[in-house]
Amino acid sequence: MPLVEEPSPAPVPCAADCSFDAAQALLAAAAVPLGTERVALRKAGRRVLAEPVLAAFDSPRRDTAAMDGVAVRERDVADGTRRLAVAGAAYPGSPFAGAAPAAAVRVTTGAALPAGTDRVVPVELLTETDAGVLLPARLPDKRHVRPRASDFAAGAQVLAAGRILDARALVVAAAADAAEVVVWRRPRVHVIASGDELVPPGHAAAGDALLPDSLSEAVQLLVRQWGGQPGGATRVPDDAGAITTAAQAALADCDILVMAGGASRGERDFARAGLKPLGLETDFAGVAMKPGKPVWHGRVGAAHVLGLPGNPTAAMTVARLFLVPLLTALEGRGFAAGLDWQPLPLAAPAEAAGPREAFLCAARTPGGVAVLDRQSAASQAMLALADLLVRRPAGAPALAAGERVEALRF
Repeated sequence: MPLVEEPSPAPVPCAADCSFDAAQALLAAAAVPLGTERVALRKAGRRVLAEPVLAAFDSPRRDTAAMDGVAVRERDVADGTRRLAVAGAAYPGSPFAGAAPAAAVRVTTGAALPAGTDRVVPVELLTETDAGVLLPARLPDKRHVRPRASDFAAGAQVLAAGRILDARALVVAAAADAAEVVVWRRPRVHVIASGDELVPPGHAAAGDALLPDSLSEAVQLLVRQWGGQPGGATRVPDDAGAITTAAQAALADCDILVMAGGASRGERDFARAGLKPLGLETDFAGVAMKPGKPVWHGRVGAAHVLGLPGNPTAAMTVARLFLVPLLTALEGRGFAAGLDWQPLPLAAPAEAAGPREAFLCAARTPGGVAVLDRQSAASQAMLALADLLVRRPAGAPALAAGERVEALRF
């Protein structure tokens, strides 16, 4: 009897303080790609293809010269003939009209070969004479011809669905004569930062109780870097009604609402309470991880809502681990595309892990991964040094220098 692969069980809602993997599974299950749109190629840079790009014609469309020189017929020179008259010239976009029996035609790289010719003799091998050109006594084995359709044929798939249209892919799409491409829609993201103490950067020095809003611009840049479309940011006080009003306005034109702050369970944490009147349905709230335990995710209608802790390092850690894969999934690249964990060697010993799964700020060094000292969810200066996150399972033993850890580009 053939083996039948059992389907994977569907993710189930987890209780408060569920595992990191369980929370990730819930988020991945909810992260369905957005709709598609057709855009001009000139506006498609860094977008993700939803449909493949097919070639409109053969490339090259005819046998073409791979070198500057003269095009000749092999049979005219196979017997040792060295002197040929020059019948004309061919250039890219200006082909030679007709055939040139027993004569040479000057060609430049990319020019279509005149009918009947099947070899290009490079210009550096030619000697010019009053009567035409003098070929070398022995011709090279290579004919310096690019055969028709040797790059791609008409109708061939030159770019697959799911490909990011980087600079190299744009060359291929343009060469296939694609004026437009079908791409996944980019997720639109709005950030709401809550806190009575928050003011725009540059204004916090005016009062001892004030703090700069250090997350809104950072999260929007992260969104842009990972293919999303920043839709602005709003600062609100610690007030459920103010959060409701701001969220209602933001949700009118966004796919992801990021709530920075107000994610814990203190008496001044109103993020989820402010969204309840709008129909918030929570998938998870609280994950057994450090930092970032208060992270939560839910939906208001079709929009995703991701709650970040207010502490800066915790917030950016959560954004990297949850917001980034959510973005890559919604834009058609898949959830895993945002979580490219790599096993890397430690530059120095690492302490045993605590009771919660830890994600530690680290730096890449010539000797390997260096976990930064004084890990703190509230630290901000540390973020300037960290370019990696190191994952340490709960209760993991101490590691020696040279042992490998799972690391992720921060």
